[in-house]
Amino acid sequence: MMTYLWNPPAPPSLPVRGKAERLPINRIFCVGRNYHAHAVEMGRPVDKSAERAFYFTKSPQALVESGATVAYPPETKNYHYEMELVLVIGKAGFRIPAEQAHEHVYGYACGLDMTRRDLQLVARDKGRPWDTGKDVEQSAVCSEVVPMEGVVIERGAIELAVNGETRQSSNVDKLIWNIREIVADLSLYYHLQPGDLIYTGTPEGVGAVVAGDRITGRVEGVGEIALTVGPAE
Repeated sequence: MMTYLWNPPAPPSLPVRGKAERLPINRIFCVGRNYHAHAVEMGRPVDKSAERAFYFTKSPQALVESGATVAYPPETKNYHYEMELVLVIGKAGFRIPAEQAHEHVYGYACGLDMTRRDLQLVARDKGRPWDTGKDVEQSAVCSEVVPMEGVVIERGAIELAVNGETRQSSNVDKLIWNIREIVADLSLYYHLQPGDLIYTGTPEGVGAVVAGDRITGRVEGVGEIALTVGPAE
């Protein structure tokens, strides 16, 4: 029996609709600039004919469940929300053809990619990694997982509100790289595994929140998400 110097933490996990068992999380991948209008508002328009999708990661330890209250993070004055459809991988695969992508879908969830935008933009403009802007503690917010094995979502409203005021409103059919394309392309870089989460990108309308703000969002056909921003520690 293996022993450790101290007890390892429990694996990050999410509730699954209709099941008593929780879904263990393996890795968290995020697709950058995957809605045209958001890419434009970030000052980096995307030409799909000349570019491939790009990705960044968040530590599984950054995961926090919908409904939580999280502290306003340190070292930022510009903390942003990004509402996203989250794809959950349920079957291992490598170099997956797009026409077989559905075989690797376990289900979906609603997600918030919370971002220290000021730190991200400084890193971007200096050609540095985005880690301190994106891989933020308690910044990968996720709802319960909805099992939808083999289903490829192609459309559905995606919305976010802050204190009841709508800030983001779009449709999943506006993804630059769709679900099949994301699975196929990401699997060229990584051996995808059950429990991998893929945050598929955010539409336009991202913006800052402050302590006390209440964020709510939804993806049509998937569910809802909520987060309260607490005071800084």
